[in-house]
Amino acid sequence: MANTLFMSRTTQLVSLVTAIGMAALSGCSSVAPSKTASGAGTGAMVGAAGGALLGSNSSMGTGTGLVGGAAAGAIVGGLVGMVQDARDRKEQDRLSQERAYQQELAKKRAQEAKLKASMDEELAIAEGFRISDLELSDAQKKFEVSQEHLKRLQGERTAALMRKKNLDEAHDKTLATEAEIARLEEELARLKGEDLSAKNPSEELAKAKNP
Repeated sequence: MANTLFMSRTTQLVSLVTAIGMAALSGCSSVAPSKTASGAGTGAMVGAAGGALLGSNSSMGTGTGLVGGAAAGAIVGGLVGMVQDARDRKEQDRLSQERAYQQELAKKRAQEAKLKASMDEELAIAEGFRISDLELSDAQKKFEVSQEHLKRLQGERTAALMRKKNLDEAHDKTLATEAEIARLEEELARLKGEDLSAKNPSEELAKAKNP
């Protein structure tokens, strides 16, 4: 009877510690639990299991070992979680400061660019007042002359390329024609039974054209 009662209380303690650990792990349903709470919950569960095992093999008893292990595990796990939370907060603060610095730098550069554009515009306006109509007319005429010169050079370049292209095409067509002439001469001479070694039809044709 005593053993049954002891085992029942031990089971209740295990369930209680497990429930506490799970509650610490889950936290609020709408807010993610901190690493401190998660570490404490995990440490409590692990410590409870280890304490129960140790207590069952020692004189302190399973229940005492379970509670002691849960408490020790919760403390250790909570400390580890606190360290992790502190590191996370430090990293978040660093990232937040970096974003704020980049935003401020971008804002400053935009203001500087706007100020420079305004100053350049004012300088251009002031310089425009000093430009005479004669100077403007001369500049426009120079531009027109330069444009005509450029067009002429581009036309000469295009014409030269076209001449080269036409010459290459003429050479290719000539070679193809001569090859076809040689083929037909050989074919006709073979059909006529002429001795190709005695005379060369191409040479005879050339002599006929140029006596």
